[in-house]
Amino acid sequence: MTDSDVIRVFVGTDRTQLLAVSVLEHSIKRHTSATVEVFPMLDLPVPVPKDPCNWQRTGFSFSRFCIPELAGYQGKAIYMDADMLVFKDIRELWSIPFDGAKVVIQEDVKYENETLRKIGAPKKRKKQCSVMLLDCQRIDWDIRKIVNEMDAGSFGYEDLMYDLCILAEKDIKFGVPFEWNSLEHYDAQTRLIHYTDVYTQPWTSIGNRWSDLWFHEVRLMLRNGVLTKQQLENEVALGHFRPSILFDVRYRHILPHWLRSIFDKRNVVSDRLSGYVPHKEIYAQKKIRKKMLEKQLFS
Repeated sequence: MTDSDVIRVFVGTDRTQLLAVSVLEHSIKRHTSATVEVFPMLDLPVPVPKDPCNWQRTGFSFSRFCIPELAGYQGKAIYMDADMLVFKDIRELWSIPFDGAKVVIQEDVKYENETLRKIGAPKKRKKQCSVMLLDCQRIDWDIRKIVNEMDAGSFGYEDLMYDLCILAEKDIKFGVPFEWNSLEHYDAQTRLIHYTDVYTQPWTSIGNRWSDLWFHEVRLMLRNGVLTKQQLENEVALGHFRPSILFDVRYRHILPHWLRSIFDKRNVVSDRLSGYVPHKEIYAQKKIRKKMLEKQLFS
């Protein structure tokens, strides 16, 4: 790749994580001299599958399948989720060869036992398509047709999201190193950390082991003038970010480690008293889906 190439990064998000996209974008551009264009995929016209079992688990689960069309079925692109942070030059990811495949996804999952012990973790870590390289000119995805096929019973949500069943096996390369989609883990080799457990994302929850990495990026943005305190306060007022994040960004990094647990407990109480409900919309949709499934089961 040459410096004149434009790296296109399409980010799956909803309105509650739109500011998190800006933090991700800042971290990407801070570590590269390449030209990078970041496209938040917000409020795309994605049809709702008829079967509640196949509904999106977030407001943007199916967004990645819209990328080839959004890119005009030209060139290549990277897909990322909003709940990520980058620490190395994205050209390293961009330069992974396709070797004849149409998409490149995560090759393995590491540190599973360690990360499953944290609060809010799932029972098992599945290999994800949350970081993908796509050869858009060779992919004919149309999200309307994909949902129609789901409605026809050709495949289900997990077949689509975890197995990429809409592609032939030869079209999928497992070549994105774990370090470029490090699920709730950070070390010296980490290129990208993924705060994949919705329950413990730094902007909605207190106590994520790696939250200080995200706060550090936010402080840099505030210092550089690309983010304002008012913008953070607006997200809090809208219920997208927890109220205590304002204290974390301002004070947590200057506290001695022995005092941080007390500080965190104070913030937990403060958020609870404020009436803050993390990811309110996601959990509301989850309840609706659950009721629909129960109705379907007993009808």
